[in-house]
Amino acid sequence: MRIKALSVIVGLTVSTLAFAATTPKDEFFWLSQINKASLVLNSQEGLLKPDVSKKIAAGIQHVINAGDKEGGARPSRVIKYEPLLIKAAGMDATMLHVGRSSQDMHATYYSAIMRDNVLRLSSQLSTTMELLNKLAKANEDTIVPNYTNGVAAQPNSYAHYLQGLLAGFKRDSKRLQEFYVRLNLCPMGTTVLNGTSWPLNRDKMAHYLGFAGLVEDAYDASQIKPVDEPIELSAILTSIALHVGTFVQDLSVQYAQPRPWILLQEGGDNTYVSSAMPQKRNPGLMIGVREAASNVIGEAQGSVFRAHNIIPGMIDPKRVPANTKMVADTIKMLQQFDKMVKALRINKERALEEVNNDWTSSQEVADVLMRKYGLPFRVGHHVASHIVSYAKAHNLKPTNFPYDQVKTIYSQVVKKEYPSAGPVCPMSEQEFKQTVNPKSIIENRRTSGGPQKAELEKAVSRTDAVIEQNKKWTKDQEQKISSALNELNKDFETYLK
Repeated sequence: MRIKALSVIVGLTVSTLAFAATTPKDEFFWLSQINKASLVLNSQEGLLKPDVSKKIAAGIQHVINAGDKEGGARPSRVIKYEPLLIKAAGMDATMLHVGRSSQDMHATYYSAIMRDNVLRLSSQLSTTMELLNKLAKANEDTIVPNYTNGVAAQPNSYAHYLQGLLAGFKRDSKRLQEFYVRLNLCPMGTTVLNGTSWPLNRDKMAHYLGFAGLVEDAYDASQIKPVDEPIELSAILTSIALHVGTFVQDLSVQYAQPRPWILLQEGGDNTYVSSAMPQKRNPGLMIGVREAASNVIGEAQGSVFRAHNIIPGMIDPKRVPANTKMVADTIKMLQQFDKMVKALRINKERALEEVNNDWTSSQEVADVLMRKYGLPFRVGHHVASHIVSYAKAHNLKPTNFPYDQVKTIYSQVVKKEYPSAGPVCPMSEQEFKQTVNPKSIIENRRTSGGPQKAELEKAVSRTDAVIEQNKKWTKDQEQKISSALNELNKDFETYLK
């Protein structure tokens, strides 16, 4: 029966051998690719006889075909995979294992699977950044209050606020790419600790499996690097989740206000009505995103605890399910975040009203007094501070603050703190009103990286460029892996003829 089965396998066509779109790239998949590459390389180097090579190749393909069937065995461990191979090809199949160990084979699929996960995350991060930049482009002239320490601080363009958030996500995408360089190195051929006398072609093995190079140190390959990888990745996932959480928390402040200037579109999965209080529209979607971000951070810290206080060879921090789950949950969190961003509704008029309800423009008074009239900043700051105190005591806003009171306060502060400047306020009434106008404040910014139109357009353009670079980088890495596996598949097929 075995001979008949093997003869059928040998007659398989190229199309039959091509990877099915539904074939999961799990531990079984990568053990199979490692076995294919080991077979081809040992055969090319003359380390396996031709008839033995064909026999083993047919056995490998038999195990793969059986595993790809519904309910088929897809072992994730070498010691579970090898018996299936022996059953299919006989004891000669164990000749494939010389110069290898479950340690370097498992270390290889740890990195390969994490590599695929990183690329999926990179693709999702591009989608999220693109969505945020689209929202920024639609709100370049939307003036909103920004908050520090939970208090309204300064007026800003909402687009500029979003560029700040995007800067964090851009660093996350860069960290992923930098991590990928260290991740994308092949441990195969290092066996357990210090290598082997078997002359396996490590460079060609790395090439066949789509890696950019080799893990240089044999001890590092299976004992240190597989522990470092989830730890480094977890730090990046934590950063992404923190950026999401910061945005959600800033948004949630609005739900304590009777008239928010930004909130979620009501209905659907976005909001839900309180069971007891009919006026409440709870932001369910936003709450879910916050919880998802917290869960990601919790899982990420779990990777650190799994790596803590272990002896060499232990598998605790290396396991694929936990390390895959924390990436999958980060992707899911970002997808929920994307849905939340799409559901945001910004009331520009209400946002500007909120800005003008408070004195977030007051710093500009001190800035102008120094920039144009040479008044020391702290003196001008005290002038502005006294204006704000008077305004709050008399329920006055920037739009209706009496200019005569500006002159009085200026005279009182300068006489006390800086009499050499003279008691007459150098600002005209028109200039004062222009100074506390939030739109003018944005337009008059001169800081590189500020919210003014010229700088904001640069920022939006830079973000577009980063997104496109990240998309291209992700696709390029995916293509490199795909091309390498196709080459391996093609070369392996010659041993099935």
